[in-house]
Amino acid sequence: MASVGPSAASTQPALPSGPAIFKTIPYAFILPEIVCGTWVWILVAATSVSLPLLQGWVMYVSLTSCLISLLLLLSYLLGFHRNSENWKVLDSLYHGSTAILYMSAAVLQANATINSEFGPNAPLNYQLNSAASFFAFLTTFLYILHAFSIYYQ
Repeated sequence: MASVGPSAASTQPALPSGPAIFKTIPYAFILPEIVCGTWVWILVAATSVSLPLLQGWVMYVSLTSCLISLLLLLSYLLGFHRNSENWKVLDSLYHGSTAILYMSAAVLQANATINSEFGPNAPLNYQLNSAASFFAFLTTFLYILHAFSIYYQ
């Protein structure tokens, strides 16, 4: 009798665990997402917030995304996924929706940057807000790369 080939599930690439996540492309973006997102909320917190509603949303998105991404990183490092395909779906949905939220936060932060150009302590606040806008757009780009690169594995 002919031997039966491997099943479709075993031909799927295994989800990385432990330090191997830093060597695989979609999962290697998690640490830069956390670092850049942390810079966003540190820089926004360092400014004198002139538009609390706008920059409050930026702080909420960046802090929440940073914490959830940290939990996701820890779950990959500790191997909680147990090589389940559901984790790919969860990861893709999380990073896709977070990319949309981060895009809205980045646009609002850019608006706050424009408005801080002529306020009190204008040079310092403008520079801090400009840096926060840069990191917000960079973090958005990282989340988009992560969400789409899962499909190309």
